[in-house]
Amino acid sequence: MIHNGCRTVSLPDAAGEPFGRACGRHIRHREPAPDQVYAHRPVSMRVHQVSAEWGASHMPLSALDVTHVLLALAALMIIAHSLGTLFARFRQPRVIGEIAAGLVLGPTVLGHLAPSAEARLFPAAGATPAVLGAVYQLGLLLLLFCSGTEIRSALRWGESGTVGWVFATGMVVPFLAGLGLLQVVDFHAAWGPRGNTASFLFVFAIAMAVTSIPVISKIMHDLGILDTAFARIVLGVAVAEDVVLYVVLAVAVGLAQGSQGVVFGLPGMLSISPGSPADLVYHVLATLAVLAAALAFGPRIYRAAERWRLNLIRKASPVAYQLVIMLGATLLCLFMGVEGFFGAFVAGIAVGAAPEVSPEALRSIKSFSFAFFVPVYFAIVGLQLDLLRGFSVGFFMLFLVLACAVKAGSVYIGARLAGETNASSWNLAVALNARGGPGIVVASVTYAAGIIGQSFYSVLVMLAIVTSLLAGSWLAQVPKERLLERAANAAAPEPRRS
Repeated sequence: MIHNGCRTVSLPDAAGEPFGRACGRHIRHREPAPDQVYAHRPVSMRVHQVSAEWGASHMPLSALDVTHVLLALAALMIIAHSLGTLFARFRQPRVIGEIAAGLVLGPTVLGHLAPSAEARLFPAAGATPAVLGAVYQLGLLLLLFCSGTEIRSALRWGESGTVGWVFATGMVVPFLAGLGLLQVVDFHAAWGPRGNTASFLFVFAIAMAVTSIPVISKIMHDLGILDTAFARIVLGVAVAEDVVLYVVLAVAVGLAQGSQGVVFGLPGMLSISPGSPADLVYHVLATLAVLAAALAFGPRIYRAAERWRLNLIRKASPVAYQLVIMLGATLLCLFMGVEGFFGAFVAGIAVGAAPEVSPEALRSIKSFSFAFFVPVYFAIVGLQLDLLRGFSVGFFMLFLVLACAVKAGSVYIGARLAGETNASSWNLAVALNARGGPGIVVASVTYAAGIIGQSFYSVLVMLAIVTSLLAGSWLAQVPKERLLERAANAAAPEPRRS
């Protein structure tokens, strides 16, 4: 799954022609035709179609194909881990280094300095783009599954008043600001080939409001402040915002896919017309229903399956059992017309809330996910960026200032209404302004769905990178005891246990 309008690595369409070119020399600017059936399939289904088509005519893989695939994966993984470690050494988010790996190997650096080398490393057709697309999809699913398992541990509501106020203002105000801005400014140039008013409106609004759990938690872990009241407030707000984010994102992508595509699964069985008011209502209700069912019944279903005597997968491998749950939830969402990544996310929430879950199994999943799939996913995100062509620095700076001002200002107001000091409110504002991983997921998923174009995709990814760097640099300069002065002073010391 690399976007059909991608100007770096790309997958072939149904006719076998590539949508883009790794080196960008021939058809870098061609967008897919609206009537291409492949482009209308749900994002999470495209890799399977491409892989099946490619495999039917090219199996088994030749030694040269295997060599190309392994070289591409090895280059992405090695450079991603190397730059990630380098960024972490300077107390910056590792994910930024992983994206930078894609920039180095993609059209921004390697494609500019040695386009033939980039074209050989990441060919536009054959096995390599199909395998990279599959790894990209699995990386996204595993990232959201792992994020979902962390939801319960992040929900520590000791400072519920501040969490409530900051969430209300920090989510609602930027969301409404995004909606209002679209009414007065024409952003049609940022639309993708399958963008429509409703889907782009949702994406633009959540791009203004999103906050990152993984990045900000990693920043606070590296700074040694993850056990503070400040961290609990930040993570509490980020958890609530991310749940809303993925609900709205799933609805937006569903609307874009359904408005021009082939009706699939339950929506087709119900004869819901793509792009109709009924389609909008259905996607909203279906997405909320999936979330509600996961929260209400997910842990119970997990517990019952865990105790079932015929659960041979659980007995054979607890790790495989968790992965089957993730894949099952993903397939169920696809059948319901909800994007598959949302199924992985709610599966993680359900698994994380189940008391019977094996901590060792979850640690194993996170270990191999963040060793290979997730770094390669973020590297491919960077691989799709072309900062030398189609990237408007002026527009990016304007959007950066606007998004940061709206988000930070709304969080600051909420913190002040909750009684926090001026300094503490600004600390919360900067921390919750970090878009990080969720901001990148919004960009990559909506770019792949055709809601946004390549230029706006680059803007959203760069917004996530810059805001994460700003948050890490700001918090590194603030003494731990001054992050949340009011809460620290007001909180009574816990009695010591003998």
